[in-house]
Amino acid sequence: TSSETPLKEKYACDAIIMGTHKEGGASTFWSYTLNLPLSSNSMISWKFCYLLHKLLRDGHKNVNSHRYCRNIKDMGILWGNLHDRYGHIVALSAKYLCLKIEFHAKHKVIPGNLEATDETLDREAGILRQLDANGAKSTTPAGQCRLTPLIPLILDCSFLYHFSVLLMFKLHSRECIAPDVLLGHRERFRDLFTSLTQFFNRAREMEFFKSIIQIPDLPDAPPNFLRAAALGEYKKPVVVMPGEEPYEDEDGEPQPEIRESPQVSVLFQKEIENDSLKRELEVLKPELQLIKSEAQRCVTELKAQVNRLEAEVEEQRTHKQMAMVESEHLRLEVDSLRSASVAGVGAQIGLKEADSKAHAAEVRFSQLKERHAELITSHADLMKKVNCPGARVSFALLCKKILETDFFSFFHDEEDRHHSHICTINMKPLQLSINISIQPLASESFKQLSSTLTGLQAEKELLQRSLRDQEAEVNSLRQQAHFHQSSLEQERQRSNIDLCVLHQVYREGELAQKLQDEQFSLLQCAVVEAEGIILDAAAKVDDPIHVRCISSPDYLVNRAEITLTSLDKLQQSHIVYLGNRNDASGLLRAVTQFSHLAADTIVNTAATSHSAPTDQADRLIDCCRDCANSLLQFLKDLKLQGSLPRADPSAVRYMVQRIHALGEDLRPKGRDVLKEELGYMVDKEMVTTSTAIEEAVLRMDEILSQAKKDTCGIKLELLFNFCPSLS
Repeated sequence: TSSETPLKEKYACDAIIMGTHKEGGASTFWSYTLNLPLSSNSMISWKFCYLLHKLLRDGHKNVNSHRYCRNIKDMGILWGNLHDRYGHIVALSAKYLCLKIEFHAKHKVIPGNLEATDETLDREAGILRQLDANGAKSTTPAGQCRLTPLIPLILDCSFLYHFSVLLMFKLHSRECIAPDVLLGHRERFRDLFTSLTQFFNRAREMEFFKSIIQIPDLPDAPPNFLRAAALGEYKKPVVVMPGEEPYEDEDGEPQPEIRESPQVSVLFQKEIENDSLKRELEVLKPELQLIKSEAQRCVTELKAQVNRLEAEVEEQRTHKQMAMVESEHLRLEVDSLRSASVAGVGAQIGLKEADSKAHAAEVRFSQLKERHAELITSHADLMKKVNCPGARVSFALLCKKILETDFFSFFHDEEDRHHSHICTINMKPLQLSINISIQPLASESFKQLSSTLTGLQAEKELLQRSLRDQEAEVNSLRQQAHFHQSSLEQERQRSNIDLCVLHQVYREGELAQKLQDEQFSLLQCAVVEAEGIILDAAAKVDDPIHVRCISSPDYLVNRAEITLTSLDKLQQSHIVYLGNRNDASGLLRAVTQFSHLAADTIVNTAATSHSAPTDQADRLIDCCRDCANSLLQFLKDLKLQGSLPRADPSAVRYMVQRIHALGEDLRPKGRDVLKEELGYMVDKEMVTTSTAIEEAVLRMDEILSQAKKDTCGIKLELLFNFCPSLS
C-alpha cells in the first residue's frame, strides 16, 4: 500500500518468502512487481526495496533477481533526481541492492544473509538523516516505516564486521605481505568501525529496536591487527532476534582461517533435505492420484448398488402388502361361499366344482384388479414423464378401452360358465346358491368398473379442455419466447458491441494515461535541469570570481528582449500542453531554451552591474535575485501536477522587463536615437527639401513668364544670370 505504515511481517514471511521456497524461485514475485507504480510512488518503491532485501536474505537462493538489476538501478536514479521525502533513501536502497545482487551473482558460495558490500552504512546513515530531517519518531507509524528496513541491515552489519575482522587477521598473518602495505586497509576498517559503532549506539537508544532486536556492543577501539594475540581476545558480535537462539561458534577460540559459516552448512543441508522430499513427493503424487480415482469409482459403484437394492426392497414390500390384501379378500369370499353351500348335502360335489370355479373367477377378478392397478400406476408414471397433454388424453382413452374390453369379456365368460353349469347340474338349491354367490360379486365388479369408467370419462373431458387451454397457452408462450429470444439476441449483440467499445475506450484511456505520465516525467526532468541552470546562474551573482566579468548595457538589453520572446513562447507552449497533455515536446523545448536564456540574462545583468554606478548596480543585483526567485517559483509550479495549471510567468516577465528598463537607462545618451528614428528624420528632411525645390521651380516659372511680358530679349538674358540666386 501507499500509506506511510510499516510492512506487515506475516505477509512478507508467509505469503512471499515461504512462497519462493515452495516455488523454487521468485518468478511470481517479479511478475507481480513489474506492474507496481514504482516510478510514480516513492512509498511503494521504499517498501519494495525493503521486501526485496528480505527476499534476498531469507528467500530461495534462486530468486531470479540479477536480470532485473537494471530496472532497480533506473528506479534509484529517478528518485535520486526528484526532491521527495523518500526519494533520497530509495536511491540509496536501490544502489545498495544492486551492489548486493551483483556481489552474490559473482560469489554464489556466499548466501544472501552474509553481506559483503560497503554501501550498508551509507544506507543506514541516509535513513537516519531522513528521520531527523522530517522530525519523525520511532514510535509513530511514519518513523517505523523508515526504521523497519534497518533490521536486516543490522543483521548484515554483524556478519560483515565479523567477516572483515577475520579477513584482516588472515591478511596480517601472511609473512609475504608487509604491514605497511595493509595501512590503507586498516584506515578504511577504522572508518567503517567508527561509523558502525555510532550507528549501533544510536539504534540501541531507540525504543523501536529495544523490543525487536538485541544490538551487540562493539569494543571501544578496533582490533590491533598488528598483534597476533589480539585474535584470541576478539569476541564475535551476535545479533539476537526474539524467538531465535544466538549463534555460537563450535570452537572455543576464533581461528584466523576463513571457514564456511555453520549457518551456511545448515542451510545447504536443509535445502538438500527439501530437494529429496520434493522428489519423493513427485514420485508419490501419481500413485496417490490413482488411489484417489479408484476410491472414487468404488464409492460411486457402491452408492449405485445401494440405491438399486433399496428400490428392490421397496418394490418387494409393496408386492407383499398387495398380496396380503388380496388374500384377505379371497378368504372372506370363500367363507361366504362355503356358508351358502350348506343348503344341500347331496350337492357337495357340485358345490366343490362351483367353489373351484368361483375361486377361478376370483383369481381372474384379482388378475383384472392387478391389471387395473398396473394401468393406474403406469398412467401416473406417464403423466409425470409426458409433457404434452395430448399424450395423456390418448393414454386415458387406451386405458378406458382396455378396461371395457376386459370387463365385458370377463362378464360374458362368467355368464357362459354359469349357464353351462346350470344345464349340467339340475339342482335348484345349488343354482340358487351359485346365483346368490356370483351375483353380488358381479354386481360389485360391475359397479366398480362403471364408476371407474365414469371417472375416466370425466377425466377425459377435463383433459380435453385442459389440452385446448394448454395448446392456446403454448402458442402464446411460443410467440412470447420467440419475441424474447429475438430481443435477447439483439440485446446480446448490443452488449457485445458496447463491451468492445468500452474495452477499447478503457484500453485507450490506459494508454493515454501512461503516455501522459511519461510526458509529465520528461517535463519534470527538464524542469529539474532548468532549476539547476537557474541556481547555477544565481550563484554567480555573489561569486567573487565573477566580479571581474563585465558586460555592456546594449548586450544586456538584447538578452532581455530575447528572453521576453522566449517567455512568450513558453507561455504559449504551456497553454498548448494544458489542452493536450499527450504531447509535451513543445513545452520541453520551450523550458530548455528559456532556462538557458534566463540564466544568460541573470549572468549578464550581474556582469553589467560591475561597470554601472553604485545605485544602478544595486538595483541590478536586486533584480537578479528577484528574477531568480521568481524563476524558481515558476519552475516549481511547472514541476507539480497540482500547481501546473495555475503556473503564471507574470512575475518573471515583470522582473525581466525591469532588467530591460535598467539596461536602457545605462545606455549612452548619444545613442538614444534609434536607427528607425534616424531613418525617419532623414526621410522627413528629404521630403522638406523636395517640397522647397518644387516651390522654387514654380516661383521661377512665374518670374520668367512675367519677364517675357515686361522686358525685351536682352534684358531677359541679364535676368538669367540672376536665376541662381533664387535657389
